[in-house]
Amino acid sequence: QVHVVESGGGLVQAGGSLTLSCAASGRIFSVQEMGWYRQFPGKQREVVGLFGRGGSTQYADSVKGRFTISRDNAKNTVSLQMTSLRSEDTAVYYCFFKLVSAYGLGSPEDYWGQGTQVTVSS
Repeated sequence: QVHVVESGGGLVQAGGSLTLSCAASGRIFSVQEMGWYRQFPGKQREVVGLFGRGGSTQYADSVKGRFTISRDNAKNTVSLQMTSLRSEDTAVYYCFFKLVSAYGLGSPEDYWGQGTQVTVSS
């Protein structure tokens, strides 16, 4: 079974920085996408930063220039470095992998981290 575990998060003052990390483990054959989403209360999850197919990278407009995603393909890890945090960044952050594993049917499947709360105080 694939396990996805996040770390980081917590309370930070506006203007501060925070880094989230995430690792996927198990018999993983290939990763098609990896990155981070966030969810505000009563809203659907939205992309924060995502490494997509073919090496593409996308960021939400609201975080461009402030947030950076990085990855280690060999270790199946992805991180989110957040700087110049604002109160409107307060949300639950989820890491995401779309991958093919030994446990699936050979097609890419979506896996999510457990979610971590990021609270930015103004």
